Amino acid sequence: MPNPLCHFELMTDEPERCKAFYGSVFDWKFDDASMPGYTLVSTGTEPSGGVFKRPDEVPGVCLNVYFQVDDINATLDKVVENRGKVLVPKTEIPGVGHFAMFTDPEGVPIGLLQPKAQ
Repeated sequence: MPNPLCHFELMTDEPERCKAFYGSVFDWKFDDASMPGYTLVSTGTEPSGGVFKRPDEVPGVCLNVYFQVDDINATLDKVVENRGKVLVPKTEIPGVGHFAMFTDPEGVPIGLLQPKAQ
């Protein structure tokens, strides 16, 4: 199966300012009610995204991208075999599926999403 870009996240110090900016520039719509502490972003087409406050331990604001995979653990094994580093192991998102984060050999952070089985 191809592994399409399926989700993005804006990790920011000021989520409200971020939403105001992207809402004005791109006419994105925001849902603050579905996931407390995490704002869902509707771009009008796929992929959708999210906005959330940067955790203190993260060194700076950033844009995260997620690629859809069938098996996160198998993909993380390939990451390690190819000199990447696992940042966040397979973690459940209730009702959605699982996610993980890794860096490539250059240190670029990338996310994985394994949707919940239908």
